[in-house]
Amino acid sequence: MAALPERANVVIIGVGGIVGASVAHHLIERGWDDIVGIDKSAVPTDIGSTSHASDFCYATAHDQLSCWTTAYSIDFYERRGRYARVGGLEVARVGDDERMAELKRKVASGKAFGTRATMISVAEAKQKFPLLEQELIQGALWDPDAGLVTPRSQVVTGELVEEAEKTGRLKVFANLAATDLIVEDGRIGGVVTARGTIRADHVIVCAGLWGRLIAEMVGEDLPVMPIDHPLLWFGPYREFDGTGKEIGWPLLRDQGNSAYMRDTGDSATTEGGMIEWGYYEETEPRLVHPRDILEKEQARLSPSQRDLDMEQVIEPLERAMELTPILAELGYEEKRSFNGLLQVTTDGGPSLGESTTVRGLWYAVAVWVKDGPGMGKLIADWMTDGRTPIDIHAADYARFYPFQTGAQYIHDRCTETAMKVYNPAVHPREPFSKGRGIRKSPFYEREVELGGHFMELGGWERAHGYAANEHLLDKWSEKVPVRANEWDNRHFWRVSNAEHLEMSEDVGMVNLSHFAIYDVEGPDHVAFMEWLCVARIGGERNIGRGIYTHFLEDDGGVRADLTVLRMDDRCRVVDGADAGPRDFTFMKRVAADKGFDVTITDVTEKYTTIGLWGPNARATLSRLVDPDALSPENFPFATLKPLTIAGRDVTAFRISYVGEQGWELHMAYEDGLAVWDALRDLGVMVFGVETYANSRRMEKSLRLQNADLLTDYNLLEADLARPKVKEPDFRGKAAYLEHRARNQQVATLCTLVMTDNVDSQGVARYPVGTCPVLDEKTGEVLVDELGRRSFTTSIAYGPSVGKNIALAYLPHDRARKGNGLMIEYFGEHFPVEVAGVGYEPLYDPENLRPRS
Repeated sequence: MAALPERANVVIIGVGGIVGASVAHHLIERGWDDIVGIDKSAVPTDIGSTSHASDFCYATAHDQLSCWTTAYSIDFYERRGRYARVGGLEVARVGDDERMAELKRKVASGKAFGTRATMISVAEAKQKFPLLEQELIQGALWDPDAGLVTPRSQVVTGELVEEAEKTGRLKVFANLAATDLIVEDGRIGGVVTARGTIRADHVIVCAGLWGRLIAEMVGEDLPVMPIDHPLLWFGPYREFDGTGKEIGWPLLRDQGNSAYMRDTGDSATTEGGMIEWGYYEETEPRLVHPRDILEKEQARLSPSQRDLDMEQVIEPLERAMELTPILAELGYEEKRSFNGLLQVTTDGGPSLGESTTVRGLWYAVAVWVKDGPGMGKLIADWMTDGRTPIDIHAADYARFYPFQTGAQYIHDRCTETAMKVYNPAVHPREPFSKGRGIRKSPFYEREVELGGHFMELGGWERAHGYAANEHLLDKWSEKVPVRANEWDNRHFWRVSNAEHLEMSEDVGMVNLSHFAIYDVEGPDHVAFMEWLCVARIGGERNIGRGIYTHFLEDDGGVRADLTVLRMDDRCRVVDGADAGPRDFTFMKRVAADKGFDVTITDVTEKYTTIGLWGPNARATLSRLVDPDALSPENFPFATLKPLTIAGRDVTAFRISYVGEQGWELHMAYEDGLAVWDALRDLGVMVFGVETYANSRRMEKSLRLQNADLLTDYNLLEADLARPKVKEPDFRGKAAYLEHRARNQQVATLCTLVMTDNVDSQGVARYPVGTCPVLDEKTGEVLVDELGRRSFTTSIAYGPSVGKNIALAYLPHDRARKGNGLMIEYFGEHFPVEVAGVGYEPLYDPENLRPRS
């Protein structure tokens, strides 16, 4: 038995799974050395999800990151000769029109994100998969790149580990669990095992189902949960005997029945001569906390293969037998069937990246086989370069607020995501029903009384519109269309468009309590923010001003979009609820790494904000404060001033995100209700956040971080560069200067408007979600010279301009005002026109109204 090293550069916990092995492989590929891999099981694992995974890969999803990691992983497996690209079908049954529509939507997402999925006819589906009863389906999606990792991802894991060991850079110790983690001064110090302690500079948790137990060792938790996944085997099936194939027919997904099916090829192969049928429980998913998973010696098959109760699956199995009668004809292999544990997460994304409390401790948990090598590459690149080749916000562990890693929240949200693994289709605006009511503004009860239509972001309950304002629909009916299509109208309230128009004619107030707010204090607070921000922060003239700015990656990609309020003794960072936690963690890491003497404090729940906007905002607020204090001469645009409203101290910031005159009013949380009531007593209408975040934002061509602003694009491409480059150094400055020196940018974020939104059924459509942008003649997706595809990054109807408006990055030669293009939405093409290249507002293009 080899001696356990006393020290290593990196320790990988869970090297026996496909994720841990992929991380090791890619770290070595990037030049890392002195790596130790441990696993509580054999290597490759005989107890983790990799040991029983179905090992199939579908290439198409509704998010760019998943499509990227799956495409990378498929290519990785195939280059190793370990992938059977047999293709995959997804079918919609007769009568399930919503599933049929979802298949068309998925094809559009595939075009946006670079996969080759297409719709095919019933006859073609039958030809590709003869086991189907074709009269039961109305259509199908065909994914030509779908396939199977062969013979098993478990085999690939073993090969990767063996190759890594042969380089001399990885030492592996099987059947050796981590029993504790050493943390010293906020940094990882090592891993404790039954055979001794390994001191380490970096520890990567790839422990899969047991990841939460490892995180628990440092007082953290991961927002993931193992669930039972029924897997049933039928056979013998001899169709492919003598072929040597690991799989014969394409994969089949019957997602309307929350199920899939595949054959296992030649009887002589690894698991051959069978048909596997899998199901995801929609109504009562069975969650299993890692602490309740059996040990190896206690389990009939293995800890991740739990006994199956046929009552779980009898109804969907009967439906499956109708669609594919072969299941009823073959024998049911009870002894081979089981509940395979896999992981779901609170928001659908994995937990990837560095711990928020322990430097040098990294997580790569809740990653499926189809994404394993891709996620392994991202971890290796991130640890090596400090960034990833694709925007990582949707997977970054730092995206979570502390309450989102609480045990009850994790259980509740994972229960809900488990119910939607396959079915029903998840709407782009779909709100969670569980884990709600956690953060409420001081005016929440007032909003309830107004009939608020609530959604949630960052835990905050936010009303998108109010039933109390429905009388405005009579006034604005000609400018507020009815959305006849249910999908377009789902989770949208028509009254919000009427509120939008009323605010622009008079005055309105909006709850902005969702802002994430962080105070940066200390001797170096200005120097620190100067280093992070593209805009100038220092200088006496900036005291008392609000500064819109960005953080960049070293390569110039846009990492953050926020406002810095420069106060006498601190910089107050006002950020979006979605991006706030990542930016907070990022700021703390940079301060520590660069040695800035600052304290960064989350004060989000200490303060609240009301937006007061409209052409009569000044006249209205003048009824509560000295009118002279609000004059344009005494209160210039983008400045801060203290006011007293209803006897409460308020910091007023003259700015506008809705294109109208007005202010953000910032105050202590406990003072918020008094200020709200004072404004309401003047008759000010309350409008929902739909106007703020979507409809008017789009009319003003305003960008949103994690949607329009990504690390994949630079600040020049987003058309948010400053007029001049400040003298002080800042992160990403060298790349920013290089981008400015270019004769032209590779792509530009443009504003598109739909010139005709009526579909083939004569229904006016109001798109939501992501749509690929197509050449108007060829129907092909636009692709820039760096291989980046064009798709809508934001889209909403603008009632003031009377059009559907989208933002999308277009290649340089297509970014021309007036150019005609198309977008695809549910399988239909709609004409769009380039209405603005770069930042060009459609509403009040000269920005005169906010400055009035």
